[in-house]
Formats: sequence, structure tokens, C-alpha cells
Amino acid sequence: MMPSPPPESSLSLRPDEVHLWVVEPERISEPQLLAAYHAMLSAEERERHSRFRFDKHKLQFLVSHALVRVTLSRYAPVQPQAWRFSVNAYGRPEISGEGLPRLRFNLSHTDGMAVCAVVLDTDVGADVEHSGRPGQTVELADSFFSRSEVQALRALPVERQRERFFDYWTLKESYIKARGAGLSLPLDQFAFHLEPGQPPRISFDARLVDDPETWQFVQVRLSPEHPAAVAVRRARGLPLTVRCQRTVPLAGDGTPWFVPGS
Repeated sequence: MMPSPPPESSLSLRPDEVHLWVVEPERISEPQLLAAYHAMLSAEERERHSRFRFDKHKLQFLVSHALVRVTLSRYAPVQPQAWRFSVNAYGRPEISGEGLPRLRFNLSHTDGMAVCAVVLDTDVGADVEHSGRPGQTVELADSFFSRSEVQALRALPVERQRERFFDYWTLKESYIKARGAGLSLPLDQFAFHLEPGQPPRISFDARLVDDPETWQFVQVRLSPEHPAAVAVRRARGLPLTVRCQRTVPLAGDGTPWFVPGS
């Protein structure tokens, strides 16, 4: 598969939209395509890429960072390799440069899946997890979740607890990533409330200063083993649409835009 030219800047975003671009890194193996991805990385990204010990993690890093660059070039007349980024005190990358659209983005990747969320001029966080991964899951809730979340989780039948754990985990990760503060925000100081047929709601205890009415959250299941969540700083009650697009950077897109839950 020959890499195609970067797409022309033709997409636009409304304030009530999140575009979620989705790729499966492990399905990409064409040497020319991977070489094109590597060529668009910055020197700092290439150095980070070289430090990964395992090929799987090298591939995930390479494809996911190419995804960011190619995706942003869909919205602005900038070549993928020309994007420059700065990071805040907690390592969250932001677009660096003047005269560019007010784009904000967030990247998440795990075994089998990477996602890049793009919005216009507001805070956004995205998280995707591999629910089939080995190791502890539900057992971690007692140490990291709020009391109300632990109670709600443990009240479910045992066979449903693992799925609900990842519902909470992806939502929590999306929120702390949208805040740009990482794990400096203790996970037990905010709680999600999940009710059938209703969007997730967040609440905060007295130690964490934030307004729950300024956040919206959307849950997405990208595959049977890949739950995801998106957090957007947008007043609760205002319209919000998340549109998903599967893609292979530089090589074409999958099925047309789909809206989770539609």
C-alpha cells in the first residue's frame, strides 16, 4: 500500500462537535507506510520512539502520533510533519504556533486501538482501554475510586463488574486528561453517576474545586474489548455530538462518520 498525499484541509468543526478518529495500529504493517509515519515525527518524538523496548509499543507510538499529525492536517493547511507542539507542566501536548485554527486535541492508545479527539477551542480528554488485558481491574476500585463508585460497582452482579469498572476508568481518565493535570487529580475526589439511558454525570467532593455543570461526557464502544470515553468542557444541557471515523493515516478512511448510539 503506497502512502497517499496528506488530505487537503477541508473539514470544519462546530462548537457542539467532537470528532473522534480511530485507528487499529496492529493492523498496519506496510513498510512504506510506517516509514512515512516515522518521517513526519519530530526529532523528540523519534527519540522517544527509539526508547521503547518492545516492537508492539514502538508500533503503537508511531501510528498514534502519525494519527495526530495527519488528523490535524484535515482541519488546517499545515503539512503533517510541520505541526509543532508544546507541553504543559503535566505533559499534555498542545498545538504551538500562531495563525492556526483554535483546535484542541487529545490522544489515547492501548493494545489494538488508538483514538484522537479533536474539538474547537475547549478542553477535551479521551481515553480508550483494552478490557481484555490481563491483571487486576475491579480490585483496583477500592484503592482509586470514590466511595459511591465502589458501592455502585460492588452492588452489581459479579459478571457485570468488570465492564462497569472500565466504564468508570475511561470516564475518569478522560476527565483528568481534559483538565490537563494527569494523576495530580486524585481519582477518589470525583465520582461518576451512571444511569440507564442518561449521559454520565460527574460530581466533586469539597477537596476538588470544579463545577459539574460545565462538563459533558460521552461513552463509546469501539469494539467488544475497547470501551472509550470523551470529556468536553461544555455546559451540561447544551447540544453535543461525537462523530467517529475509522481511518488508516495516509492510506484512507473506513466507513463514513458514525455517531455513537445512533
